[in-house]
Amino acid sequence: MKIGLIGLPATGKTTFFQLLTEVSAASSNKAGANIGMANIPDDRIDFLSKIYNPKKTTYAAVEVIDIQGIQPTDTAGKSSSLHFLEAVRQVDALVHVVRAFRDDTIFHTEGSIDPLRDIETVNLELLFADLAIIENRIHRIETGKKITAENRQELELIKRCKECLEKEQPLFNMDLTDEEEQILRTYNFLTERPLILLVNMDDEQFASGEYYRKDEVDQYAQERNIPIVEVSAKTELEISNLEEEDRTLFMEEMGIEETGVGKLAKAAYDLLGLISFITVGEDEVRAWPIKAGTIARDAAGKVHTDIARGFIRAEVARFQDFKTHGSMQKLKEQGLARLEGKEAIVEDGDIINFRFNV
Repeated sequence: MKIGLIGLPATGKTTFFQLLTEVSAASSNKAGANIGMANIPDDRIDFLSKIYNPKKTTYAAVEVIDIQGIQPTDTAGKSSSLHFLEAVRQVDALVHVVRAFRDDTIFHTEGSIDPLRDIETVNLELLFADLAIIENRIHRIETGKKITAENRQELELIKRCKECLEKEQPLFNMDLTDEEEQILRTYNFLTERPLILLVNMDDEQFASGEYYRKDEVDQYAQERNIPIVEVSAKTELEISNLEEEDRTLFMEEMGIEETGVGKLAKAAYDLLGLISFITVGEDEVRAWPIKAGTIARDAAGKVHTDIARGFIRAEVARFQDFKTHGSMQKLKEQGLARLEGKEAIVEDGDIINFRFNV
């Protein structure tokens, strides 16, 4: 699963990419975007690693793409950001990095700090791109020699999409049937992608929880069902450069329970509809990302295709039960470790040992 970081230039996008992926230099793809993997913080993995003391600890991770800064559509209505739009089409969810911080040494492309304006600028770029596709398709259908029943169904649907976009609402807010979602899938609309607003604040704003036009930004996000994560890149960099013990003390002094980058990673993970199951042992404690609703056999295939092919049973325990009782042996004695078949739905935090034969 892929997350795209988007935003205007000089918003701190690349800084957050580096914080998420813990890399200072990254390769570029054809669209000029940096690519890396972001680990998803997980207290369950931390706890289990202390119990098993494995040779290796592996967190769930998602791919992060730092997409080049968007250049707004010009006055003639022509986008100068074709690379940006193409890169956005490659990801499953978007994180829009919005500048709230004040710094006279970092020039803003619009000449002033205005988070709401910048949010609307990027949002309109995505809306215009989707509207252009819809209007072209409507024209082709309506001017065609023959309109089939399928064409009429599609036409009705994309006209609803057009109305949604004209109200400046993203398409991910539309209430669609499975059949309608299937029809729209071929369009690869940009505003169908789930979105998080990441507001980059300076230290003073972060401490006070206030920044210019915050109330309007909150209202904008609420009206569109968009989650907001508020972070200070400067503070996050200070935290990331500290030793673990000093990091804990610093966060306690600042009253920070969890880093903003950690919150962002978890929010993005949830936004993608992902959960984790866990495998444990002396060699490795590992979180495996899967889509919510995945059955046991398919989860086994994430570990190895042979395990899915020779699947017999899944021995499953709840993490909370393990934390309460302290070992798999005690869970078995209490009857809290159960055997599940291949069609069983895997739940978030399940500790699983797959039994298989190939």
